[in-house]
Amino acid sequence: MAVALLVAAGRGERLGAPGPKAFVVVAGRPLYAWSLDALRAAPSITDVVVATPDGRPVDGAVSVAGGASRSESVRNALAAAPAGDDVVLVHDAARPLLTPELVEACVARLAGFDAVVAAAPVTDTVKRAGAGRVVRETLDRAELWAVQTPQVFARAWLRRALDQPSEVLAAATDDAGLVEALGGRVGIVPAPRENLKVTTPLDLQVAERMLEDRARSGRTGG
Repeated sequence: MAVALLVAAGRGERLGAPGPKAFVVVAGRPLYAWSLDALRAAPSITDVVVATPDGRPVDGAVSVAGGASRSESVRNALAAAPAGDDVVLVHDAARPLLTPELVEACVARLAGFDAVVAAAPVTDTVKRAGAGRVVRETLDRAELWAVQTPQVFARAWLRRALDQPSEVLAAATDDAGLVEALGGRVGIVPAPRENLKVTTPLDLQVAERMLEDRARSGRTGG
């Protein structure tokens, strides 16, 4: 069993929204609500804590104030999470197409690892460029994965990863990277590319269409 932390404190500046991104209405509901439904529908999730701007309340879960950075928001949510569950799942509210099936796959995969991440294989050719945008090398995409959330952690490892100075947390692009930097073993759960992150107005349009299709088919969060 696991406790889930839903990160919903981002400002969404690149989205151009008038308020916090997670509270933008998408397909008739706040963006965060889609992920919250999926988490509550997953059998392994016992509790959900949501990090929101200024601790703004949400329906169906405990809310806490987010931090100055994403990982600080995770740290605040972890501090408010009920004791007892040694497994912690972290998910970004900006990925509203989460499914209970992906949640369960990530939780099950943790055995033998300190953390696991949902990730999609990279399908584009990726090149590394230096000064002047001159290509230095072409990377082998067979070994490359685009990391998503959810990410699942042994609670002790996540606490250790987040118990670092604010500047370290601010520089982190994901919490599993903090665990990896401390020597933790991180595994991958293949995830669909449809588990997209809403960052730009175009992302929002795509997510809305996919969520509307999901609602019409009678599927709720999965």
